[in-house]
Amino acid sequence: MAERGRPRGFDRDVALRRAMELFWRHGYEGVSMADLTAAMGIAAPSLYAAFGSKEALFREAIALYRATEGSATRRALDCERTARGAIEAMLRDNADAFTDLSLPNGCFVILGAINTAPEHEGVRAHLLDLHKEACGMILRRLEQGAAAGELPSGVDLGPVAGFYSTVLAGLSIKARDGTGRREMHAIIDHAMAAWDAMVAVAPRPAGAASGG
Repeated sequence: MAERGRPRGFDRDVALRRAMELFWRHGYEGVSMADLTAAMGIAAPSLYAAFGSKEALFREAIALYRATEGSATRRALDCERTARGAIEAMLRDNADAFTDLSLPNGCFVILGAINTAPEHEGVRAHLLDLHKEACGMILRRLEQGAAAGELPSGVDLGPVAGFYSTVLAGLSIKARDGTGRREMHAIIDHAMAAWDAMVAVAPRPAGAASGG
């Protein structure tokens, strides 16, 4: 027997994906219950029965995003052989995802955290936690590279991780503003050139004498 309140032919996975794209494009506050029911093709009672609430639906949409279109960061950091290769792949793969014309531009998590109003603190805090988690993943990958001898000793990896997480966030905002893929990759070229300045040469001790 079909679940009460669920219309014939209701596909929860399809409906969730439609909700994900709607939230991704317009943000939490920018999507009304009427918008959701229209996009998902279900009535409000069915939406509440299947997902519980708008916030619960949003959290499921975020989880779906991270497992699908938003998985580029984790995949690059996990799969690339070197720390430098992982950082570059993270930026380039995300730039390609952020500018995919078949999807909303930018990163759902980053843009959602920026655009969520204080009165929805639970949603905003959840998104910020996910962003911090991604920043932590970048730092851990750099630490793995240092442990493997890829980076010289004495490099403060915290600011390096912060720099590349900031670049990633900036790429998301640039994509939402309409920046194209070619320009995004040109930005990444400069970001990776900065790698050499930050980590390729061990920093001189403070106060060390210069010259011969």
